Amino acid sequence: MIDNNRDNQACAEQQTDCPFCYDNAKENLVEEYQSVFAIEDGYPVSDGHLLIIPKRHSGDYFTMIESERRDADHLIEIVRKKVQENDPTISGFNIGMNCGESAGQSVFHCHIHLIPRRYGDTPKPKGGVRGVIPDKMGY
Repeated sequence: MIDNNRDNQACAEQQTDCPFCYDNAKENLVEEYQSVFAIEDGYPVSDGHLLIIPKRHSGDYFTMIESERRDADHLIEIVRKKVQENDPTISGFNIGMNCGESAGQSVFHCHIHLIPRRYGDTPKPKGGVRGVIPDKMGY
């Protein structure tokens, strides 16, 4: 088992300049559950695109503690149901995160994307998240 205590201690305090730290983002709150909360994505790729974020400043998924991961899983299910109930055109979801600059992370506070998908929203959805490297999308 990997010990993330060093990383967790380094990331534990709220950052005044971090847009995803709870105190800075709570005015846009959609839902919260224990150690995590959900907000609408500021640059959504589809209607209903949400971000699930730990309240504790945590650099990425790998510095989240087990209880935060568990709470995030629970909150994803709660908001997925609500989003889908409010929009019957939703036929699927992508769930993803960028961990590290080379993976596309631009805000270094962990955030999990919950992206509603609809039939016809893209011509070739096969491969889904594999599209982060376009040449690898088709198989």
